[in-house]
Amino acid sequence: MHRFAGFFIALSILSGSAFSPALAQDKTLTVFAAASMKNALDDIDAAYTAKSGVKIVVSYAASSALAKQIEQGAPADVFVSADTDWMDYAAGKNNINESTRINLLGNTIVLIAPKDSKIDKVAIGPGFDLAKLAGDGKIATGDIKAVPVGKYAKAALEKLGAWAAAEPKFAMAENVRAALLLVSRGEAALGIVYSTDAKVDPGVKIVGTFPADLHPAIIYPVAGTTTAKPQAAEYLAFLRSSAAKAIFEKYGFTFLVSPTT
Repeated sequence: MHRFAGFFIALSILSGSAFSPALAQDKTLTVFAAASMKNALDDIDAAYTAKSGVKIVVSYAASSALAKQIEQGAPADVFVSADTDWMDYAAGKNNINESTRINLLGNTIVLIAPKDSKIDKVAIGPGFDLAKLAGDGKIATGDIKAVPVGKYAKAALEKLGAWAAAEPKFAMAENVRAALLLVSRGEAALGIVYSTDAKVDPGVKIVGTFPADLHPAIIYPVAGTTTAKPQAAEYLAFLRSSAAKAIFEKYGFTFLVSPTT
């Protein structure tokens, strides 16, 4: 009898463990978000988990990398891009649910230097010579061919007529946070990142702000994927809430929608 009892106990434990991952999965959402979102979204996700009991697992990277990963079948419930191009790309591949898509946030791009740099306030406008300002140093930003911050930076510098001379000095990073780190460590003399990134790294200082009319509008769209779990709708609604708005604005983002609650 003891052997049979042990067998049934073992069977019940095995049965329980077989079901628990599915149950746990129901309480988890996977979000793919632009690297520049990290600090603000971590705070928002903590608030959402406290409110709902749903755990948010986030993969942060360049929007380009995330869109390609989703295309290749990576499991994501929500995608937050740092530009509309990569959200359009995901939509074109039928990877997002268009009915859930909204333009959530805005941002600005800034010129940064290491905090102890002799470079200080710089006027970014006609005649701006970034190559001369960098001297023998490198200029860090995201890969101009794919990473949104790099695309915005190149567009602004082309409009200023400063791109051709500065291009050889650029160090292209895989995402905006990698570019921020190069400047923070002193491995690049200057960098072009979002203002929200510069504000969370005490190792850098903002030395100039790029006027918004120099580049396409910086817009962060968000959408649920076509494979999203049903509870992704509640998370997307929370991103539009007054609570989320307060956190995003604390980090320097512009909230582009009317808060829902």
